[in-house]
Amino acid sequence: MTSVFVGGSRKVSRLSVDVRRRLDQIIEKRLHVLLGDANGADRAVQAYLKERSYPDVVVFCTAGECRNNLGGWPIEPVAAPHKVRDFEFFTAKDAAMARKADVGLMIWDGKSSGTMVNAARLVGSGKPVVIYMAPSRIFRTIKSPAQLEELLGDIPSEIRSRIDRYIADHAPQHASPRLF
Repeated sequence: MTSVFVGGSRKVSRLSVDVRRRLDQIIEKRLHVLLGDANGADRAVQAYLKERSYPDVVVFCTAGECRNNLGGWPIEPVAAPHKVRDFEFFTAKDAAMARKADVGLMIWDGKSSGTMVNAARLVGSGKPVVIYMAPSRIFRTIKSPAQLEELLGDIPSEIRSRIDRYIADHAPQHASPRLF
């Protein structure tokens, strides 16, 4: 069964009609959903999947402590890298989801570094990711680091440098030298 890592920006708290339609396609195909526990996109997707009574969801939680699990789905506890609740603590689960997933669906606010790190993790491992770009309301399918590089080519330089820094620190090391 195909597993989809669904994630996105913490600033995205409402799902567009287009994203809900894409989630409906995932439901119709009965794909296995791997989902985080953060506020924002994770919580919004959880709420939608709960509303649709979709059972095939696993919520990944660092140190087994879930901040959100609205559907009472099974959890996948991920070992914490340390006790400090910083970026690395909370993104340990993202790295685990990227390893386990076959494909990804990311809901991006146009600014979030973490969402692009997750996209980079997936494409760096040879897994396609669909990115919903909330500001322009379009989906882009990314299958390679070069395509991700092209997507990021048009964003403001301060956002781009932050994303490049996070990707260099948190994504697979065997892909595009600019992104990784």
